[in-house]
Formats: sequence, C-alpha cells, structure tokens
Amino acid sequence: QLQLVDSGGGVVQAGESLRLSCVPSAHGARNYAMGWFRQAPGKEREFVAAIRYSGTNQKYADSMKGRATISRNNAKNTMNLQIDNLRPEDTAVYYCAADARIEPGTTPRDYKYWGQGTQVTVSS
Repeated sequence: QLQLVDSGGGVVQAGESLRLSCVPSAHGARNYAMGWFRQAPGKEREFVAAIRYSGTNQKYADSMKGRATISRNNAKNTMNLQIDNLRPEDTAVYYCAADARIEPGTTPRDYKYWGQGTQVTVSS
C-alpha cells in the first residue's frame, strides 16, 4: 500500500508563491503517474496539475497555466508543485495523488493513492 505525505501549505498574501511537496512511502512510486488536486469548502475536488512517471509530460488546469510548475525527482523520491502569483480563489486543501498508470490523469477517479492534504490559504 503506497502512502503519500504532502506538505508545504500555509497562509500567504495574494501575489506570493508556495511550493508544495509530496513524498511517497516507497521508491516504487517512480513508476507512477502523480498529480495534485484541490478542494475548497463546499466544492468538488478539482484537478490542478499532473506529471508522467518519467517527468516528461505535464498537464495543468486552465486556471494554473502560466502560474504553476509541477516537477519530480525520482532519485530523491519527491514530487513538487510550485504555484506563483497566488490568488484568493486558490484557497483550498491541496492533495497529492498517485496511480500506477503511464499517462497522468486529470480526474480524481484516475488515482488510487492520496495524501492527507495540506491547507493553502491566500488572503487578499
């Protein structure tokens, strides 16, 4: 059973940046597609970004294009999401996800393993 530990959230001002991190419990995750989703109160969980197991293919939600960068270092067993120019509407709990698939999915049902979530709060 793969476990994911996500971290890096916090309270920031609009326009600032955050770097979220996800650490899988096993190095076997280097063969897994991984992604980030977020969920605001009263809303459904939505796609943020995803990356292929090899790191060669990244996908982003339209709201994140130009502001977010997803990356992974399989040698160090980490996956990161850098978000710049944060907006109040980015406020949500951010979840790391992983699945044994080649291409990264963009819906929650594409992922079997989930982190516990890290809170991001952006004040105006």
